[in-house]
Amino acid sequence: MDLPESIIRTLRDFAEGADAETVFPDASWRVLERAGVLAWSIPVDLGGEGRDAHEHLHGHETLAGACLTTAFLLSQREAAVRRLCDCGNENLRRSLLPRLAAGEMFATVGLSQLTTSRQHQAPALVARHARGKWNFTGAIPWVTGAERANHLIIGAVTEDGRQVLAVLSRGLPGLAVGPPLDLMALRGSMTAEVRCDDVRIGDEWILAGPADRVLAGGRGGTGGLETSCLALGLAGAAIDFLRSEADVRAELTEGTRNLEISRQDLRKELHALADSATSPQAASELRLQANPAGSACDASSVDSSQGDGLPAVPPGPALGEAGSVFPGMVVPASGGRRYAAPLDFDTSRRLKYRPHVFAPTWFRWVEPHTMAARH
Repeated sequence: MDLPESIIRTLRDFAEGADAETVFPDASWRVLERAGVLAWSIPVDLGGEGRDAHEHLHGHETLAGACLTTAFLLSQREAAVRRLCDCGNENLRRSLLPRLAAGEMFATVGLSQLTTSRQHQAPALVARHARGKWNFTGAIPWVTGAERANHLIIGAVTEDGRQVLAVLSRGLPGLAVGPPLDLMALRGSMTAEVRCDDVRIGDEWILAGPADRVLAGGRGGTGGLETSCLALGLAGAAIDFLRSEADVRAELTEGTRNLEISRQDLRKELHALADSATSPQAASELRLQANPAGSACDASSVDSSQGDGLPAVPPGPALGEAGSVFPGMVVPASGGRRYAAPLDFDTSRRLKYRPHVFAPTWFRWVEPHTMAARH
């Protein structure tokens, strides 16, 4: 599915602000709404367009190449949509999905505490059930778009060690959204911790479970195939940049061609998975391939642009709780006293700031005297 160039151009124009400002990117989200993107994955009988998997994935890859922050928000909203589409709670499907398709509400997921976050500790979010009511107490450490969400699809652990998925309305007593995490990039994703203090709902708000591994029964975890589309889209943006450089620097041609071959191979695998009943494990394994591929493309584009200097960049703190940064973004932190840079960043060389081409890697702090030549 090819999106109109006007939409891609508009998202690119908004991308730097969405990446650097801790504000939900309303203008970019309205672009998605007007283009019908919010209805892509929702069945026709529930107000959506019911696009097939290949159209859906191609569209997500294109969007990621234009604005990662907006595409990231969309991927988490899509995880919520998939859980609703796949659940057996028909009342929830019919009450929420048409409004999501129309852009009347925003939903997101808080499931990382069941998969990756704080797995070495006691359950982060505990669910207790008594007389047809559920009580949730604890923390959901990583929720993208939390402050904007009307509903959150969350995962919790019961007292007997099983897991349950539920829909929490944003205004429930005891539910509190913390301040946005101070991320290196994607600041407009408004990712935050959500705390539950005796939050109560009825059985009618349960999506799945209790079960031993409740996420194994559906497509809607945080790491669906759309997540790999983010890496492929960013890789494509990096490769486009390298191609433009290769027009005047022949030594980049072969390497750029090899990167594109790798990206095409990953895309074929991605779409092959879409043709089958994708398991969470298969989606996760593909993501483990796609993310390094995106990083490799970006590292090459960053390396090719060294020597171009470091122009002014948006001010503000830059430390992300997850300990990740996007190479291509070397941004001031702590009032300009230090800079964040990739671990392998050579401070004797210069790095060009390109906000639309980046991929995760670990970072370190660079003291200002090592960056003095870049002002």
